Amino acid sequence: MASDSKNSTGAFKKGLLQSEELYKYILETSVYPREPEPLKELRELTATHPRALMATAADAGQLMTMLLKLVNAKRTIELGVFTGYSLLLTALTIPDDGKKGNEGSFDFAFVDADKVNFSNYHGRLMKLLRVGGIVVYDNTLWAGSVVMSEESTPERKRPGRQAIVELNKLLAGDPRIEISHAPLGDGITICRRIL
Repeated sequence: MASDSKNSTGAFKKGLLQSEELYKYILETSVYPREPEPLKELRELTATHPRALMATAADAGQLMTMLLKLVNAKRTIELGVFTGYSLLLTALTIPDDGKKGNEGSFDFAFVDADKVNFSNYHGRLMKLLRVGGIVVYDNTLWAGSVVMSEESTPERKRPGRQAIVELNKLLAGDPRIEISHAPLGDGITICRRIL
């Protein structure tokens, strides 16, 4: 578990829980014991990368696995792939008969790309996603900066902060979706297309 502890510390830095011990407890009791070996290996390798904080949080990945199964996803799309943890997770979860999709046929989408284009991606994904399909947006709390003033936000985080604030407003007002904003990792917003 030594490497898991090291990884949980790195993951905690982008988590929102107030206690590193509590986050470690969640990972060690609920997430890591059920994590497939290829995902564990990739997570541990990614933890050595200088930009490891960009990786999908393992607890968010566990929820994504459940969502993929709940919608019986066969057609998926992912925007933004760092070291491939979420993409590998999806490949391991969907059935072997998963296929390419067309407009209105995708079951699941995961977005973790350039934040300034999230709102643009949402518009396009609403055309690609079937009614009943799910899209998950990552980093929707942007290290807590969404509640900071522009002036108190570090300069390098400002463009992403503004884009995420705009996305969160867009999602909250979009009648085509139901949403749930979850404080996993750096915040994820789960959207289910209803129209």
